[in-house]
Amino acid sequence: MNKLKKLVIAAGLMLSISSFTLNVQTEAATSTYKVNTGETYWKIAAKFGVPIRNLMDANHATSSALYAGQNLVIPNSTISDADKDLIARLVRAEAVGEPYAGKVAVATVILNRLKNPSFPSTVHGVIYQIDSGHYAFTPVQNGTINQQSDVESKRAVNEALAFSGQGSGSLYFYNPKITSSKWILSRPVTVTIGNHRFAK
Repeated sequence: MNKLKKLVIAAGLMLSISSFTLNVQTEAATSTYKVNTGETYWKIAAKFGVPIRNLMDANHATSSALYAGQNLVIPNSTISDADKDLIARLVRAEAVGEPYAGKVAVATVILNRLKNPSFPSTVHGVIYQIDSGHYAFTPVQNGTINQQSDVESKRAVNEALAFSGQGSGSLYFYNPKITSSKWILSRPVTVTIGNHRFAK
C-alpha cells in the first residue's frame, strides 16, 4: 500500500493504513489490542472483522468475560482488505437504503457462498460469477459495483465476518416484489429484512 522497497522505515514517516484494520491490525501478522471499558468479544471481533470464534480461540478464552486493560491477540482476518472492499462495494450497491441488518445479511451471503462447494472459492469469483449467461449480482451487470463503498457498508462486512459460521446459512437474497423467478421463490426462506428476502 505504501510502495516501500525496504523493511526499514524512519521515525516520523507517514504510512497509509487500511480503514478496515482500524489502524491496528495488518494482514502480515497478528497484533495485540488493549480492551476498553464495556467492550466484549463480539464488539472487538466486529471492529476488526475476524470471526468471534477465531478471536476467542486465539486468546484461549474459556468464557466471554473481559476486563478493561486486558491485552488480546487479534488473529489475522480470513479475508484480505481488497476482498473486504469488494464485498463492501457490493453491499453498498445491493443494499443502499436498506436497514443496517440487511447490509450485514448481504455480506453474509457472500461469505456463505465462499464456504459452499456449489460456488466459486474466491470473493472475486463469487461476486463476478456468471451462471447460465447471467450475472449473479445486478451491480456487476450495471456497473454500480465500481462505485466506492461507504463507512456503513464496510462496518457491515466486518460484522458479517465476526458473525461468520453462526447464521442460518443464507445463500441468496432477492426482492419478492420485483422478482419473476419461480426458482428463487421456491428456496427455503431464512429471514426477511427490509425489502430483501434471504434464502438457502
